[in-house]
Amino acid sequence: MKQVLLFLLFSLLASFQVAAQSKKPEDFGFRHLQTHYQQDTVDIIVLSKEGEDEKEKPLFLFIQGSLPKPLILLKENGKPYMVFPFDADILLDGYHLAIISKPYVPLIGKASELRRDMAYVDPKTGSFPEKYIKRDNLDYYANRNNAAIKYLKKQDWISDSEVVVAGHSEGAAIAARLAEVSRDVTHLIFSSTNPFGRMMTIISQIRQHDDSVGTSAEKQFQFWEELVNDPENNDAQGETSFKSIYSFSKPPLHSLRRLKIPVLVAYGTEDIAAPFFDYMRLESVSENRKNITFMPYVGREHNFFGIDRNGKVNYDDFGWDKVAQDWKAWLEKN
Repeated sequence: MKQVLLFLLFSLLASFQVAAQSKKPEDFGFRHLQTHYQQDTVDIIVLSKEGEDEKEKPLFLFIQGSLPKPLILLKENGKPYMVFPFDADILLDGYHLAIISKPYVPLIGKASELRRDMAYVDPKTGSFPEKYIKRDNLDYYANRNNAAIKYLKKQDWISDSEVVVAGHSEGAAIAARLAEVSRDVTHLIFSSTNPFGRMMTIISQIRQHDDSVGTSAEKQFQFWEELVNDPENNDAQGETSFKSIYSFSKPPLHSLRRLKIPVLVAYGTEDIAAPFFDYMRLESVSENRKNITFMPYVGREHNFFGIDRNGKVNYDDFGWDKVAQDWKAWLEKN
């Protein structure tokens, strides 16, 4: 009898330990909502100001950048890193903040169990989940996020007055396409992705380190010809597909030019894509486009960190909160 009681006690302790280790977005102050797009479950987490979960406010949707990263990354002590790259309190007075997970990627992940770049890999294959790769393209994300916005707008605590969409890096390309296909988006923040597309950035990077006859650049142009001839090929090619690369290489500039809503373009002048933003600005002035505001951050790189005297990224010089403050000020004016 004593052995049975001990067994039951250990079983109960084990179950409590498992429960303690199983975290949910609600444990970190988020609401977890789910909707569906096509056959996929769409996971959304929402952050609201404390005590104002049910207060009607506009929606601010932030779209994350590339790679299959969990939205909530846990440190060794179990506490989360920042979900949004900026201090969310800057925007919480005026908005409910939302972010949508990557398809078939866990919402929560321990940093120690992810790759160094915080990407999630399937434990069975050691690679990105195949279902993620199949969906990792511009139109899937834009249309899925459009469905998510429609779902969020049905909530009593989301105001119809304003829907802000902000994207950084790859997320900016998605945000631009989303603003083009959605009638609900009223403001767009386009941050740190080349307005001429991913392939233009890749070639620019290659040019900086190529040999005297441009061997690597020529190979990249040949690869581009392959992509153009087979743009819908969605077979996994390592961690990506032709369809993914081609879709994100279509210039977001085309979408931006079609928009009539207020658009804020934010970028660091030390970003590899900075000259393309500057060219876009010249063209926008020539075309008398009054709905686009440009906000360059001098001496800042792709993720708005500063650059030290040796030309290296200074990770102690964090610029995101200043960027978010500027976004807030722009939204108040527009």
